Amino acid sequence: MRLGDFLCKKAISVDLKASTKKDVVREMIDLLIDSNVVDKKNRAKVFDIIMAREELGSTAIGQGVAIPHAKFDGMEKLTASLGISKNGVNFDSLDGEPAHIFFLLIAPIDSAGPHLKALARISRLLKDKFFRDNLKSAENVKAVLKLIALEDERIG
Repeated sequence: MRLGDFLCKKAISVDLKASTKKDVVREMIDLLIDSNVVDKKNRAKVFDIIMAREELGSTAIGQGVAIPHAKFDGMEKLTASLGISKNGVNFDSLDGEPAHIFFLLIAPIDSAGPHLKALARISRLLKDKFFRDNLKSAENVKAVLKLIALEDERIG
């Protein structure tokens, strides 16, 4: 499984405006709504399940990365949005550092295997400091997609 397989290419922002955890989640969900991946009527439900998951423990994994995620019965397939915050946001990270790179992952209820594979793939790609730094400094969505395609290819 490659990142390009489940990342919604229309749901990427290189300039998140949010300054709080809740606002990041809202903005990331809105990217999926604007891309017609999540129905607007499900905005509150999706927000609630993502925040319920955050209550169990922060999905900020450190090194400036957060992967808020949940399963939702209104999803037909695994999908993700990607947001980059130039200023960083306190996401209750394990290392206490602000998060700059956010992957919001939503999976169908019955997709435990793909959901876990997607989380593992995102984590694996973002372990590389060079890749993280390049993502953070990407000027536009086209540059982000190129970086992701190259990294997907490199890691295989």
